[in-house]
Amino acid sequence: MAEVEVRDSPERKRFEAVVDGQVAGYAEYMHGDGLVVLPHTVVEPAFEGKGVGGALARAALDNARSRGVRVLATCPFIAGWMKRHPEYLDLAYQNRT
Repeated sequence: MAEVEVRDSPERKRFEAVVDGQVAGYAEYMHGDGLVVLPHTVVEPAFEGKGVGGALARAALDNARSRGVRVLATCPFIAGWMKRHPEYLDLAYQNRT
């Protein structure tokens, strides 16, 4: 399989994974004050199991880190990915009330 390129698509409020010029999946986001919410991730069936979801998760989380914001991962895939990659757990939003 060709390399997965992830690009930000701010007009659609999502990161898109592109393989051979085709959108293979995306991770939606919503920005708040000091926070990014990651509510939904989609990988097209033809690209499942080929690292597309992981590339999307890594790109979204690296972007949050570079912006200095916390992450609220309501998407089960992203939340699970973070648990399997503890180097990203410091980004997790914690409700402090």
